[in-house]
Amino acid sequence: MGMNRLVDRMIRAAKLDPQLYEEVEADPSSLNQAVIVVVISSVAAGVGSLIADGGVGLFGGTMLALIGWLLWSGVVYLIGVKLLPEPQTQADYGQLLRTIGFSSSPGVLRIFGFIPVIGWGLNFLVGVWMLAAMVVAVRQALDYEGTGRAFVVCLLGWLAYLIVFGLLSIMLAAGGLLVSG
Repeated sequence: MGMNRLVDRMIRAAKLDPQLYEEVEADPSSLNQAVIVVVISSVAAGVGSLIADGGVGLFGGTMLALIGWLLWSGVVYLIGVKLLPEPQTQADYGQLLRTIGFSSSPGVLRIFGFIPVIGWGLNFLVGVWMLAAMVVAVRQALDYEGTGRAFVVCLLGWLAYLIVFGLLSIMLAAGGLLVSG
């Protein structure tokens, strides 16, 4: 699979094409592409914030995005497959990694986040777009009949993710203070 196929899949993901999400759900070999999409999206966000934040956090931000994607996908798996499945729901963690990875495709536009006045608004709109893509990705990966349950799973997943990520951040910060102090 070449670069043209990846770009085509990213465009289809950004268009919220349910068939794209079914395609990557069923294609275990698309995991590498999903990783690339997450990296491209996070690097674009980092480049878009270079002027405001400097380049120090670009590598760290990309690593955090990858870790966040892994955690987020796991949380959505637990909620969507174990807590709130529909009778026809059959999914594994890999399927969610692939579909959720592709749902970050609109994030490429965050590269323009540095533009004065409109950058913050653009980043907000892209965030909403990415959430909509994630709802479609989750709906397709979990074989839900409707979008409502997928939205609830994403919302609950986001809240759980914030708690887990916040606790990890506190533990890492406390560990850093203990090591340096």
